[in-house]
Amino acid sequence: QVQVMESGGGLMQTGGSLNLSCIVGGLNLRDYAMGWFRQESGKERVPVACDSRIGQTTYSAQGRGFRVVRDNDKNMVFLEGDSLKPEDTATYYCAVSKYGFTACSASSMNYWGHGTQVTVSS
Repeated sequence: QVQVMESGGGLMQTGGSLNLSCIVGGLNLRDYAMGWFRQESGKERVPVACDSRIGQTTYSAQGRGFRVVRDNDKNMVFLEGDSLKPEDTATYYCAVSKYGFTACSASSMNYWGHGTQVTVSS
């Protein structure tokens, strides 16, 4: 059974840094594509960035200024960013695909974490 768990959210200040972690169990993350998504209250879940199994990273408009970092030895992936803005406030989700290469969309992901809330104060 695949398990995905995010951590690192919380209350942050405008201009501050983001460091989210995602740990995956039940599969070897190095073989699969993954993505970071976010969902603002009342809105649909949208991609922040997606990473293929060979490290080809795609950033959406929402992902501008963020970085995806993999640690395949630990089966972990991180989302890092600087210069946070209040509009970055959302629940952030880590997701993993059953494939090594896939489109960067929520419908392309198969395994999801429960999300971690990030609130950026103005």
